[in-house]
Amino acid sequence: MSVIVPGGTIGILGGGQLGRMTGMAARSLGYDVQVLDPDPDCPARAVASRTITARFDDADAAADLARDCDVVTLEIEQIGRPALEAVSGMAPLRPRAEAIFTVQDRIRQRSWLDTHGFPVGGYRAVMTADECADAVSVLGPSICKSPMGGYDGRGQRRVRTPDEAREAHESLGGGRVIVEQFLDLDLELSVLVARREDGAFAVYPPSVNHHVHGVLDWAICPGGLAAPLVQHAQQVAHAIADTMGIVGLLAVELFLTKDGRLLVNELAPRPHNTYHHSERGHSTSQFEQLVRAVCGLPLGEVASVVPAAIANLLGDLWVEGARPHFAEALTIPDVRLHLYGKASARPGRKMGHLSAIAPSAQEALDKVLEARRLLSPD
Repeated sequence: MSVIVPGGTIGILGGGQLGRMTGMAARSLGYDVQVLDPDPDCPARAVASRTITARFDDADAAADLARDCDVVTLEIEQIGRPALEAVSGMAPLRPRAEAIFTVQDRIRQRSWLDTHGFPVGGYRAVMTADECADAVSVLGPSICKSPMGGYDGRGQRRVRTPDEAREAHESLGGGRVIVEQFLDLDLELSVLVARREDGAFAVYPPSVNHHVHGVLDWAICPGGLAAPLVQHAQQVAHAIADTMGIVGLLAVELFLTKDGRLLVNELAPRPHNTYHHSERGHSTSQFEQLVRAVCGLPLGEVASVVPAAIANLLGDLWVEGARPHFAEALTIPDVRLHLYGKASARPGRKMGHLSAIAPSAQEALDKVLEARRLLSPD
């Protein structure tokens, strides 16, 4: 196994907030950071010694990034395959191109999980509006999703009838669509796995998450889950990361249904919004852990040392020139503000988050929700 010691250079495909926070962790460990992103004002520019402004499918630009780096990782999986292969030809790409390619398309991802025996809800991959309608006739109420992109509730339509399915198929642009059976959920959770090239791994305790309109609203850890459920969720997540040969991080989003089934929802081979509380509540943050994993350093401890919670801050807080009340929010004890350095705000855009620690996860959650209420300019 190759080890990249502090003083080396880490390339990051993607310069959003996850790249920014990974870059900050890398800097703390003594690494140089370079970034590729299509946005010339991307958040990670502030921590990178070099930022290449280029599309995620620009193989020449990706090769240019990798040429100066000892290892390359990513903060967004929607990287064109030619760019992934160009990086692989110049420097170690962690995770490997094939794993990223599998995960970045929902149909490929779901098929891979199904083929390898991991538990998933009912689904159909369709090409036409009629096939979409037929799928809903079989599955019942469902969610139609574009196979690529569409994070935070975008590129998705909830449908209940075949006629609604036809309309949804057209609104999603036609062509390939995945139809996922609507599930009666008890709760949503996620598990984060860190894995090195030699197979050494660390599995974080599950995060319990709450979404509003498909966007993460808050997350807590520990989530008050029964020990058998925690163990099962961690085993499933580790098995997926191991089977896929992940080097770096893999976030596994899971559903617990009201009839007791634990099902895999989606995978993300990168840091994840649901583990932003790891900066406060765990021995090693997800961002430092990513650096350790891709550089072949010993993985950090992942125990939950104190209950923690986060609440997302969306661009709605800044609409029409409004100014959030930051000082008021920070009057709540043990609350911290994390802003991502984005140049412009718009409704639904993730601009930052609040974090808190407390004697219990519920108390930590109460703190960040109260702080967010005070932050609101309304």
